[in-house]
Amino acid sequence: MKYTVSIEIALPRERVAQLLADPAHLPKWLRGMVLHEPLSGMHGQVGTESRVVMQMGQQKMECTETITRREPANLHGIPRDSVVHFAREIVAKGMWSDVRDRLTESGPEATLWAQENEYRFSSLPMRLVGPLMRGAFRKQSQQHMQDFKAFAEQGTDVREAKG
Repeated sequence: MKYTVSIEIALPRERVAQLLADPAHLPKWLRGMVLHEPLSGMHGQVGTESRVVMQMGQQKMECTETITRREPANLHGIPRDSVVHFAREIVAKGMWSDVRDRLTESGPEATLWAQENEYRFSSLPMRLVGPLMRGAFRKQSQQHMQDFKAFAEQGTDVREAKG
């Protein structure tokens, strides 16, 4: 299952990249984040493996995330014509995912964040149900992007949201 989602953020690309890459900000915009701890390497660096725990309603999901791409490595002084790339592989019981983020300038003070998502399911139940849930997966990815946009532009913290 593959899909792409995107959103425009009213901030310069370099600032968006820095906010996305900072682990201290993850719980502020990534709904359901319980834990994100590096098991090996440094957070956000290529090759780093982290344990991630997410809580969605009564359901808790644990997975392993491996950073597979971060270009440029230094997120300060990024040349105007370059594209920022982040990629990670996520493995959970019965599921594998590849997430590729691309940040491009869409204006002097605006960034286009495009994200390509690919999921593969190994357990029989998920192989049967996964394709039927494509809309839900896509909707959740879009919600994460909208939450990040609200955090980046207005300082909104999802943990303080009502309901």
